[in-house]
Amino acid sequence: MQTRYGNSPAETASMNTEALRNNFLIVNLFTADQISLTYSMYDRMIVGGAMPISKSLKLETSSELKSEYFLERREIGIINIGGNGSISADGAEYKLSKLDCLYLGKGVENVAFSSDSASEPALYYLLSSPAHMSYPTRLMTGAEASPVQMGSTETANVRSINKYIHLEGIRSCQLVLGLTILAPGSVWNTMPTHVHDRRMEAYCYFDIPENQRVIHLMGQPTETRHLVVANQQAIISPPWSIHSGCGTSNYSFIWGMGGENQVYQDMDAVDINDLR
Repeated sequence: MQTRYGNSPAETASMNTEALRNNFLIVNLFTADQISLTYSMYDRMIVGGAMPISKSLKLETSSELKSEYFLERREIGIINIGGNGSISADGAEYKLSKLDCLYLGKGVENVAFSSDSASEPALYYLLSSPAHMSYPTRLMTGAEASPVQMGSTETANVRSINKYIHLEGIRSCQLVLGLTILAPGSVWNTMPTHVHDRRMEAYCYFDIPENQRVIHLMGQPTETRHLVVANQQAIISPPWSIHSGCGTSNYSFIWGMGGENQVYQDMDAVDINDLR
């Protein structure tokens, strides 16, 4: 498990490209037959990826957590963005196809990930936050997420939004999780943009075609910075930062939050004329 410490707006404004990438970009999210985890000091969120190929991968605790098992004091949301697979949770098995989501609450002790095919492995994106209450395990398919269509061709942001873990969906202690799929010809996400000082956010960009990229915008609205993001890489977004992006092609991304509340609409809009 890697650890990423918090950075203030003033500190971030002086960072060069390498420093920005080292602090806010997770490059190696998926590694064959490994679970890769990054512990962020923003709301103590853990961002990770599991890529089982030749064996089942058990979700082990880390010394940083000082816990007997990973979910002793945590909850986790898992979205599969790869081939078919299954997750074992305390003896129960859950089948996940691409874009299916599984929520596991505080107190689930034994968790393991596997793929149906080594040639087309499952890719499990993991987002975990601290939890003080236990909520039941629940699986939700991509179809059950009831995608909502938004945007327009004029602003190049036609997209469908799938909400999985939220107040009207899968219940959790503090985690919110969903994903957005941009239509062909659409490239902008979250513009006009916003901030929410009450919650950090993490993005996982996926289904970016080969040799294409997303330019992710971050920083304070009047002091913006950018990161060039490739397929299956993740962004840690501080509560004070905008989180928006534009791609050289259409793409998809998972968004997840944890913090003071779970109200999806709790955001402070930023007028596009105020961006610098």
